[in-house]
Parts: sequence; C-alpha cells; structure tokens
Amino acid sequence: MNPFMAASKSISAPAKSGQWKVAALVILAILAITIIAMRIEGRVWWCDCGTFRFWISDVWTPHCSQHLLDPYSLTHFSHGLIFFSVLALIVPRMSLAWRLCIAIGIAAGWEILENSPLIINRYRTATMSLDYLGDSVVNAVGDVLCCLTGFFVARWLGLWKTVLLFLALEITLVFWIRDSLLLSTFMLISPVEAIKTWQSRGH
Repeated sequence: MNPFMAASKSISAPAKSGQWKVAALVILAILAITIIAMRIEGRVWWCDCGTFRFWISDVWTPHCSQHLLDPYSLTHFSHGLIFFSVLALIVPRMSLAWRLCIAIGIAAGWEILENSPLIINRYRTATMSLDYLGDSVVNAVGDVLCCLTGFFVARWLGLWKTVLLFLALEITLVFWIRDSLLLSTFMLISPVEAIKTWQSRGH
C-alpha cells in the first residue's frame, strides 16, 4: 500500500472513528501543555500592543511572532509537510491518527524549546532575528495549527508534489523575507556572518 494513503484498510470504520476521537483528545492535551509551558516560560498571550491581528506580513517589526500568523508560519506549515512524509515512510503501518499525534507532539515540543532562553539567545546572536524575544502563546498555537495543516496537505498531494511545494515555499520565503526553514535551521546551527549581513539588509 502507498504509505501516503490513510491507515490500513483492515481497520474497521468504528475503530478508525475511535482512534480519531482519542487522537483529538491527545492533540488538545498537547496544546494545553504547550500553552501552560509557554506561560511558565514567561511568554505573553498575544502582542503587548494589545491588539489582536490575524496576520502580520513584516518580519522586521516587534509584531512578528506576536500575532496568530506571519511569514514564518509558512515554515511551520513546512514542518507538517516534512513530518507527514517522514512518518509515512518510516512507520507506514501506523494509523494516520497516531502519526498526526506524533507530528503535533514534535511541533509543540519545538515551540516550547524554541521559546526557552537558550534558543531565544541563540536566535538573537546567530541569526537575523536580533530583536527576537520569543513567540506569544497565540503565535505558538498558530504555528502548531500550521503544522497540522501541512500534515494533511502532504497526505492529499503525495510525495513528489509535497517535495515541490516544500521547495516552492523555501524559494518564496528567501525572496520575500531573506529567510526560510532550511536557511534559519542552518544559521541556528552553523551561522555564517555573510549570510547574516545579507539577511539584515532586508530590514
């Protein structure tokens, strides 16, 4: 069976329904834990400006990562593309519901780690995010939901279309905000001053 299809057809419809109910509860619990952890880390609910905005397009303002969505939300959508593809290939017999739980667990775990003092300081010193102070709780939840969306888009598209979409997003983000998932990951691990300088010129 194509690993990019849903769970095994041998599972009955009632069993699948039960799996999705449990998976939904697991995902809600993961989101609740993420919100609690973010608050413990000192993250605000949403932007200190006091105004809730659905979308912020400028990544070089203090509003970035403080509202529900921004250009970096696309990198979290890409997380969903990657997680679905990898899990479909390494655990193809696992049900779609539990693969989704794993993907959401990883995405939420990264949100908590990303907003720890260690990673925030790393972003500020090694990448173009010189003024990064961490995500708001609303933005973190938005990021996890973007990952969930990417997960199902990858299932719908299939492997090669998913790869093409991922590459298209990377190229779009590089031209748009001089950053992307691969580029930010590279800079976080092994920063290059010339790339950081080039990125900063977009400010």
